[in-house]
Amino acid sequence: MFNAIANFFRRGDDRPLISSDENVVKKEFKKHRWSVFWSITLGYAFFYVCRLNFSVVKKPLLNDGILNAQQLGDMGALFFITYAVGKFVNSFIADRVNNKRFLSMGLFLSALVTFAMGFTKEFIVLFALWGLNGWFQSYGAGPCIVSLNQWFSGKERGTYYGVWFTSHNIGAAITYMVTAALVMKYSWQMGFIVPGAICLVASGFMYYFMYDRPQACGLPTPEEYDGLKIQPANTDKNVNKAQWGVIKKPVVWILGLSSACCYVTRYAIESWGVVFLTEAKAYSTMDAAFLLSVMQGAGIVGALLCGLISDKFFHHRRNIPALIFGILFALSTAAIVWTGPGMKMLDYGAMAVYGFTMGALVCYLGGLMAVDLCPKNATGAAMGMIGMFSYIGAALQERVSGYFINAHKIVVDGKTIYDFSAASDFWVGAAVLSCVLALLVWNAKPDDGACVGEECDFTK
Repeated sequence: MFNAIANFFRRGDDRPLISSDENVVKKEFKKHRWSVFWSITLGYAFFYVCRLNFSVVKKPLLNDGILNAQQLGDMGALFFITYAVGKFVNSFIADRVNNKRFLSMGLFLSALVTFAMGFTKEFIVLFALWGLNGWFQSYGAGPCIVSLNQWFSGKERGTYYGVWFTSHNIGAAITYMVTAALVMKYSWQMGFIVPGAICLVASGFMYYFMYDRPQACGLPTPEEYDGLKIQPANTDKNVNKAQWGVIKKPVVWILGLSSACCYVTRYAIESWGVVFLTEAKAYSTMDAAFLLSVMQGAGIVGALLCGLISDKFFHHRRNIPALIFGILFALSTAAIVWTGPGMKMLDYGAMAVYGFTMGALVCYLGGLMAVDLCPKNATGAAMGMIGMFSYIGAALQERVSGYFINAHKIVVDGKTIYDFSAASDFWVGAAVLSCVLALLVWNAKPDDGACVGEECDFTK
């Protein structure tokens, strides 16, 4: 059984070039590369369909008395714990397997679990299934990044990374609107069943259009395709030393803590946004979902422009724009959660600023700043460390937010009313603390061999 699974996911062997005709090879490489790129971009968007649908379903689960806020918070915390551990483990695995199969299987299993959640009301079953979904969701990011590295050279990888990075915003924006419509028209069960069914189909399309690495398809490496000089591989000894150096590096820990605080606020809005807006600001479920979709749309713009802004206006340095965006992030969060109902124009403006800055900060604090400061041969370790911190922060947020919301509820005339004052203070405080921690690494210098600014272009 184990051997059969291992063989299924085994990376394909190198094949001879499919043709001696250079034009034929280039044509096939381009076709395969674009197919891979759109598969991972659209595929990762569907991963979020099976992740953020829960944010919309929380409201009817509360209203129907199926689960309380503490139980919802516990489910969210378990999801992010399994996701954090899984992201670290599965990103390492992704370097060694056929990502066409690994990625599509992850989406398939996540969709299957999501689909099953629509057929139970038992907390312990929902709790276990959502935690399992966190593990399967962790199959997504690592294989996507590895596939980008396998099919795109260093001179263009950054551009395509920026486009790919918007996929989670696209998936989230669609999910809020579609799930809200399903829940309002039918039932909360449809908020699990339909997204799960859609993603089951999407996993089949991903498997069909995705490809293993170029060499396994009888194609050249992206460096060979682009006519670039191929650098010799790092030895295991050097890589191990560099990775251990990253683990011991104080600046990585500080950035990790800053990112963790940022993720507290990020997932507070993404996870509890519908509940907060409907309970505290009297939005309908559909209007709340639309407002969160606006946030995700602004996040796409922020993610696409953050690299251009730091490169063009700040000489490839991320610290200054990260601080500016961090301050605006904290202010916009406060404007969203500390103002009362009936201020829709302010809500829309603040949510747009929040989304834009969040999209940029997730790029900066979520790994890019750490990668800039660490050796090139340890970028995976840097991303893994930051990712672990980030989603531990997200898990903490779910547990603490659920506790605060549940502890401050009151019952008036048989109706449960939720007080978000303590939770909102926690969310704003985390955003402010993220800025303070980022200030501690203001003058941090890169290690020898780190990839900063124009030095990242190894063709020079």
